[in-house]
Amino acid sequence: MNKTNGKLTVAAVADLHVREDTASSYRDLFSEISGAADVLVIAGDLTDLGKPKEAELLAADLRSCAVPVVAVLGNHDHESGFADDVCSILLEAGVHLLNGQATEIDGVGFVGAKGFAGGFGRYMLSSFGEAAIKAMVAESVDEAMRLENAMRQVRAQRALVVLHYAPIAETVIGEPPEIYPFLGSSRLAETIDRFHVDAVVHGHAHRGTYEGRTPGGAPVFNVAADVEKPTGKPYALLQV
Repeated sequence: MNKTNGKLTVAAVADLHVREDTASSYRDLFSEISGAADVLVIAGDLTDLGKPKEAELLAADLRSCAVPVVAVLGNHDHESGFADDVCSILLEAGVHLLNGQATEIDGVGFVGAKGFAGGFGRYMLSSFGEAAIKAMVAESVDEAMRLENAMRQVRAQRALVVLHYAPIAETVIGEPPEIYPFLGSSRLAETIDRFHVDAVVHGHAHRGTYEGRTPGGAPVFNVAADVEKPTGKPYALLQV
């Protein structure tokens, strides 16, 4: 185990985008993480097109991971309409797959939800106009409520929030500003700041920025595999 000063070492990564037509494997990476961390967190886009075969390949690679795995789905995992099958395969592989739930591991509450788009701060989309816009805002609100309900389940003194979409604009900086509204929503940060949270991880913004904070001061980390991290690895290492 890698606990330091009573803290849990968490390896966090996102946007693995496992494909069925590639020869690449994450087995060596997961084996490496097992020697460096107590828990592996995958913050969405586990698969590239949300196909069951992709989930099966990921499940096979995860056999080399000797530590608990916590994950949420991302938008890519919904692409082919088989999200339920993807979930079933990963749950059977032992993944703690969260969608508005919390799980406790060694004294840390892991809280997971996919999140959704909607924009940030004063540029956040409002529920006005066409039904399609109102439906989009409703989905954003529903995801924030799903996160809040999960936060209320936490009994541990320490908590780590796992999202796919970003809760703040700071960690999507580097992406084209025109697509910021599609990368996350401040509604998620508003929910997070109503609770004690030690850290937040997300992905989705592949060209974003590694670190930021919610308005309430909770540290947020963009752990998308392509984002540069202090480890120099595709994953971040956090002490929680």
